[in-house]
Amino acid sequence: MKSFTTFIILIQCVRISFAQLSGCTDPLATNFNPNATINNGTCVYSSQTVLPDTSITLPDVFNETSGLIFYDQKLVMHNDDTDKHLYQFAFLTPENYASIQLPFTNVDWEDIDQDDAYIYVGDIGNNVSGNRTNLRIYRVEKSILSTTPVVDTISFHYELQTDYTNQTTNSTNFDCEAFIVTADKIYLFTKEWGSKKTSLYELDKTPGSHTAIYKGTWDCQGLITGATYYSDKKLVVLSGYSVLLQPFVVLLYDYQNTDFFNGNKRKINLNLPYHQIEGITTENGLSYYLTNEKFVQGTVTIPAKVHSLNLEPFLSLYFSENQASLTSPAHASLKLYPNPITDELTIQLSSTNQEGSIELYNQLGELVLIHSITNEDPIIRVATNNLSKGIYTIFIRTNDGSIVAQEQLVK
Repeated sequence: MKSFTTFIILIQCVRISFAQLSGCTDPLATNFNPNATINNGTCVYSSQTVLPDTSITLPDVFNETSGLIFYDQKLVMHNDDTDKHLYQFAFLTPENYASIQLPFTNVDWEDIDQDDAYIYVGDIGNNVSGNRTNLRIYRVEKSILSTTPVVDTISFHYELQTDYTNQTTNSTNFDCEAFIVTADKIYLFTKEWGSKKTSLYELDKTPGSHTAIYKGTWDCQGLITGATYYSDKKLVVLSGYSVLLQPFVVLLYDYQNTDFFNGNKRKINLNLPYHQIEGITTENGLSYYLTNEKFVQGTVTIPAKVHSLNLEPFLSLYFSENQASLTSPAHASLKLYPNPITDELTIQLSSTNQEGSIELYNQLGELVLIHSITNEDPIIRVATNNLSKGIYTIFIRTNDGSIVAQEQLVK
């Protein structure tokens, strides 16, 4: 009886494995698979470049701006030189800043983050010789901005670093300028000067001396300089720039647990040439703030600035309450022709038991077309002559918000 029971369990497991199909589950990707039920991290995206909504020049005191958080309805930042202050200001009026001096040294502060009780300041820069043995993150009580702060130290070394001899400046793969704080851990994203990749390390967030445990590497094709975490939607956004100082952000989402590199990885360029973006933070997961430090080379001078950036077009579908149904197989028969689209799209539904709408989204997640459905409309024709060339995703949505069918189109 025991062997028979085991046999039945094995059959059930095989059935489950056949029922699950891994692939790209993001409708905004060029290789979206509407039949995939498990996101395997293979999504590919078209190249996109965006311009911040607003850019404001910062006072000279912020010329070495590095870490950035949004706290108490204001921005809080620090510099990465020997300056030991935190600065707090409103986005539109950075000249009206408040500051507080912290009671510890600044060897190379590079990033800052927070949880409910503490602010974490990362003295983690390691690009000069690549052999620092005093890497640390200071944990400061949030009373910091009103009273004398209580400070603890989280010291660490990288699990994979065994060579501590002097390296040439800006050559090590054990530099770091970006980290996030979750409910129970700190995650470091390295700035790898040699490989132009980033590695993820997990670190205990309690005071003491720890080993940062290696979790994986991703080829970001650039230098990562900042990170922010929006826990409500399990979203990580990184900032960085290429060797030619082309800044970018990276969206990490739809991953399992804390395997940040195993979900969707979308890199978006910023139309800010020669802006050395260093800090990034968010208020709500859709609107972001970034800072760049002052850059001078030859006749080119870029002052330190703070920028506001709207990423809602890229994230609105992911943030949707119906995201689970967006990434599941179609639940109703849907025929579309022609595909690729010409000047008119014909949509044939197997049945129309409910009223609803046809929605067409471009690869930015922008709604570019909507058409109402009635109970008497099994065949619908929609003019598409005004659409630009590209890849689109069409959804059939009922009036209660449910997605009953989806498909990808090309024009």
